[in-house]
Amino acid sequence: MLEFILLVIGLVLLVKGADVFVDKSSLLARKLGVSSLVIGLTIVAFGTSLPELVVSVVSAWKKTTDIAIGNIVGANIANILLILGIVLMMTPLTLKKATIWREIPISFFAALFLLIAVNKTFFDNQGNITRIEGIIMLSFFVLFIYHIRMLIKDKKTKYINDKKAQNITHIELYGKIILGLIALYLGGQWVVNGVVAIAQQLGVSQFLISSTIVAVGTTLPELFTAIAAIRKKEFDLAIGNIIGSNIFNILFILGITSVITSISHPISANFNIIFLIFTTLLIFLFLFIGEKYKLKKWHGLVFLFLYGIYLAYLILRG
Repeated sequence: MLEFILLVIGLVLLVKGADVFVDKSSLLARKLGVSSLVIGLTIVAFGTSLPELVVSVVSAWKKTTDIAIGNIVGANIANILLILGIVLMMTPLTLKKATIWREIPISFFAALFLLIAVNKTFFDNQGNITRIEGIIMLSFFVLFIYHIRMLIKDKKTKYINDKKAQNITHIELYGKIILGLIALYLGGQWVVNGVVAIAQQLGVSQFLISSTIVAVGTTLPELFTAIAAIRKKEFDLAIGNIIGSNIFNILFILGITSVITSISHPISANFNIIFLIFTTLLIFLFLFIGEKYKLKKWHGLVFLFLYGIYLAYLILRG
């Protein structure tokens, strides 16, 4: 019971900590006049991915890497099917051509590289991501950041003038950002401890719990951020948050985690990565069916239906 309570408190701290971090980091970015798309792909994507980062790094330290990769893959699937699905039920989205042909392909190839990395050999029942592959992921991430830097330099970028950002001091912003990070660290510790204990008591794999309960819990910041962005008509921020978070999760978070320690991955869990690749391709398919470059409400309904099927499959396979 104590472990379950700590797990719940940990998830709350992760969500609240990420919420504070994202809100104040976004204000800081707006004070610098950064576009909504760039904010979504960087500050917001990184901030909402912090729960996954903390859970994965703590898992690496505790040598429970099943939690790390299960959480990341599960979170990325939830970002597309659950969060994008809910967003589309609220409003259709028209994606920029550049996002379709640049950011989404980066997300796709990140997932594809992950599948290749954990399947270097077909003769073992256990795959792994080595330190070398982690360094490769981080190298790809550096290239992604360079790509963002080019976006910032683009004179056609829409800049934001936020009065709320102008009325808050840098000291207040930095103080609340630090508090958010502390909450994230404590939350990550308690989530990992809770998952390990509950998995042992229930006799189910840590991978199952991390790819369902923890994955949904750590993607709540993305969900709340996306909903808030839609309400404020910041559609670029919403889609940038979802796609950017998926890129951060694999290239940056799994990259760092595998540099700390080799990440084990049961070959039987390859379905999750393959399903992630499929869902990313599904975005492409929907963007070119009917009205070009537009995701509609019925697409969101399909995403949510698929996520329900995915969760049911994981539980039955459990």
